[in-house]
Amino acid sequence: MNLFVEFGKMEDLDAGCDEVQNLVKKVQNFITEHFYNCTDKILAVLGRMYSGGGSMTENIDAVGGIGTAEFASKAIEIYCGSKNI
Repeated sequence: MNLFVEFGKMEDLDAGCDEVQNLVKKVQNFITEHFYNCTDKILAVLGRMYSGGGSMTENIDAVGGIGTAEFASKAIEIYCGSKNI
C-alpha cells in the first residue's frame, strides 16, 4: 500500500509523465517479485479493478487520499496502452 501513498502524492502530475509511469512499473515489479508474474495484461486488469469501486478502491483511497485509486488506474491504463495491451 506504500506505493499507493506515492500515487497519492503525485495526483497533481499528469498520469502519463515519466515519474508516474515509473511508479506504475515499480508496482508491476513489486507484484512480480512478491506474488506472481504480473504481465502487462494482468496489470491492465488490476488497474481497472483499482478504480472499480468496493473495498479495493476504498483501501487505496484510504492510504493515498480520495481519488488515488482512479489516478493509479489512469496511470496504469496509459502505461499498458503504450504497449498496445
